[in-house]
Amino acid sequence: MPYSTPEARPGPHPVDVHVGRAVRWRRKLRGLSQQALAERIGLTFQQVQKYETGTNRISASALHAIARALEVPVAFFFDGLPETVGAAGSQDGTGRAADEGRSLTARMLGAPGGLAMAEAWLDLPPGPLRHRLAALVQTTAAALRAQDRASAA
Repeated sequence: MPYSTPEARPGPHPVDVHVGRAVRWRRKLRGLSQQALAERIGLTFQQVQKYETGTNRISASALHAIARALEVPVAFFFDGLPETVGAAGSQDGTGRAADEGRSLTARMLGAPGGLAMAEAWLDLPPGPLRHRLAALVQTTAAALRAQDRASAA
């Protein structure tokens, strides 16, 4: 997916989405709000929101400032990015190619409520309660997927 013109791409470029998600994930792991990160790098929280969704591309200087504020090297934001992202035919417009390069853990922690759920999960004692909760989540997710398939048909 070339960068030639805005008309040539229907949505955010998969690399921009990947980098934005990595920013969001690291920000949440550091316990920072979008406002707090924005203040550290001299931007508005709305701009941080746009960066995190991939709506706006992050310039090299802004990425450098974000990396310093989040205490990671710039390369951190590209970890897990498949070499084929952005190549013709490697992306279906949904961000799946970028997602496939990220670990399940990173996707979970970066999802809304994911970090809070992981922290709460670790507070639970290993054993039957965790097993029952995992079964509940799996059953609920399966039911929602089935409902989505039924409504799409």
